[in-house]
Amino acid sequence: MNPDVAAELKDLSETLEGIERVMDLDALRARIAELEEEAARPDLWDDVEYAQRINSQLVHKQSDLRKITGLRQRLEDLEVLYQLGEDEDDKASVAEAEQERTQLKRDLADLEIRTLLSGEYDERSAMVTIRAEAGGVDAADFAEMLMRMYLRWAERHEYPVEVYDISYAEEAGIKSATFRVDTPFAYGTLSVEQGTHRLVRISPFDNQGRRQTSFAGVEVLPVVEETDHVEVPEKDIRVDVFRSSGPGGQSVNTTDSAVRITHQPTGIVVSCQNEKSQLQNKAAAMRVLQAKLLARKREEERAELDALRDSSGSGWGNQIRSYVLHPYQMVKDLRSGYEMGNPESVLEGQIDGLLESGIRWRRQQQDQQQQS
Repeated sequence: MNPDVAAELKDLSETLEGIERVMDLDALRARIAELEEEAARPDLWDDVEYAQRINSQLVHKQSDLRKITGLRQRLEDLEVLYQLGEDEDDKASVAEAEQERTQLKRDLADLEIRTLLSGEYDERSAMVTIRAEAGGVDAADFAEMLMRMYLRWAERHEYPVEVYDISYAEEAGIKSATFRVDTPFAYGTLSVEQGTHRLVRISPFDNQGRRQTSFAGVEVLPVVEETDHVEVPEKDIRVDVFRSSGPGGQSVNTTDSAVRITHQPTGIVVSCQNEKSQLQNKAAAMRVLQAKLLARKREEERAELDALRDSSGSGWGNQIRSYVLHPYQMVKDLRSGYEMGNPESVLEGQIDGLLESGIRWRRQQQDQQQQS
């Protein structure tokens, strides 16, 4: 076998061994056995929500195990394929092995990133809210660009997305939008996007063609589950209904089915207008409100810990990324220093490199805090 190929296959095997240790295959198999036993209980479906949760966990754990064992089998098969191609001088087999090696590297890198997502809520789906900040119409346009970027990213990975609410700006773009990315580890992955994003470009809205800087904020929350018990008493909320509208004030619904919920103790306001009925919109808005209340609770707990650790300034909620379209072309993560020279591809949803750099940076920060 070619020495360079042999060395890379050895590196891939060592990477997979590290993943197998972190994910603890024996513990994973034991957990699957427990969940299978629980799922087989005759009275399981007496509590539908609990049953759904057990079955969902079982499916995800089984998928994780299949993915790891499948990668190990693919790596072993790849070595055989290379050897066979070289022994028989079969160029087609060697070409197939080269293609599989490239794909295997990608799949291992994706799984390695998963091992870095070990936070309390990292396995959950994500609730994403984007808001236009400073910069006027350019900021509203930038907020819409960011929303498209995340939706295109989810589409590329075939992750289901549910848009809860969009508030359109008067001239162009959006004031805000809230949507849910519904796949395991969406929160852990997208949480590194939280903070302020900055765009520098020649403004398409400036008739003098001047360069403008605008800002948009991204908030990422874990989707609330029943086990979180975020109770919202009816007396604490005010529910207003209104007519849904689209861009430019165009009516998209002739009934007052859109719902706005105000949580009176905190002043948090959420709305949903994209479902067909008032009841559906209220249920969706309540899910967003519960996620925000959970995040508020976690933020208060984190603030208490930060005060004890005297870790002021270690947060990453301010400017996290710059998108420069003029006078040069670059997207830069301001925390990790990771750069990409093609903003157009980034804004089309090719953000996996940025997400990976953010996850690795966050893990480094966590490790340093634990050591200090």
